[in-house]
Amino acid sequence: MAGTEYRLTVVNNSTNYVDLCVYQSPPDLGVPDVNALAWLAEPAHPTTTVHFRWTIDYSFVWSNNGELAVGSLFDASQDWPADPYGKTAPQQAQLSYLNGAYTFDEGAQPVPTPQPGNLYIHEDATIPLREASVGVGMSGAGTFAVVAQPNQNLMFTPHPEYWITAGVFTAGQVIDEEQISDKAAVAFPPGVFSMLATLNPDNSWTVQPD
Repeated sequence: MAGTEYRLTVVNNSTNYVDLCVYQSPPDLGVPDVNALAWLAEPAHPTTTVHFRWTIDYSFVWSNNGELAVGSLFDASQDWPADPYGKTAPQQAQLSYLNGAYTFDEGAQPVPTPQPGNLYIHEDATIPLREASVGVGMSGAGTFAVVAQPNQNLMFTPHPEYWITAGVFTAGQVIDEEQISDKAAVAFPPGVFSMLATLNPDNSWTVQPD
């Protein structure tokens, strides 16, 4: 629920200096060619403990980064509050390119009657082709993005599924989940908001309530 803080404590018990990375898997976003982003990332030497914290507060995000490719960086330039149920923030936003800069506004709405649980972005006719990216974020950081195009209506149906991995990552980096082998799901049981993930000496993961 929005406002509830989730906590993930990660312990690096491996023999490697790594970047610990939390990302979300796109189970049903309703958007083709969506790119998952390295959502949260921190470096850690062996025996180091890293603490990640977040709330389930969504936002619309865009980045003037050009084409998206694995390894490229999505650096969100605007974080526009969003709510899939339209209670605390709008469900919809319009992305425009005005006076040489991108911006969100409440402008024309993609759908007249938005369905609960979805987030909608309308990319209007001013958007240059494939020169920026747009998507959604959580707790102030981007989670998913697609290449921006003019006259497009995007619908995101977020269902957070959290994963932890280790390697070389930068927050906001485009990742290819299929290329990540040393990963583990972080599933919060009902009523549990704090989890512990341990990277073991054999580079396997142990995940349990904290």
